[in-house]
Amino acid sequence: MLIRYKKNFEKIAMGLLSFMPTEKDLKKLQLTIKEYENEENWQLFLWKEEDIIGLIGVRNNDLDHSLEIQHISVNPSHRYQGVGKRMVKALKDFYPDKTIKSNEHTSAFIDKCELY
Repeated sequence: MLIRYKKNFEKIAMGLLSFMPTEKDLKKLQLTIKEYENEENWQLFLWKEEDIIGLIGVRNNDLDHSLEIQHISVNPSHRYQGVGKRMVKALKDFYPDKTIKSNEHTSAFIDKCELY
């Protein structure tokens, strides 16, 4: 289930974000979390099954009605079980009028999700 990020999930969100290759540095990780907390068009979601095991972060672009997936991460012990694809599908269901896009860091995975 997709749930919106709240400040009390900061440590788990930072842990999941740290699995992204671009987020290894602590200072960069803290800046990224601050952007999700402060930027109106950035949204961070967590994926909860029994525990929180994944995260997906998007930038909402109202001009072209799209969501650009900035970050997507799954706890390593839950990978290769379809969690990432379920997160992308839930995001698409949550925003049915938006086109899902990827950036250079998420495109390899998003292309595998067969959104269309």
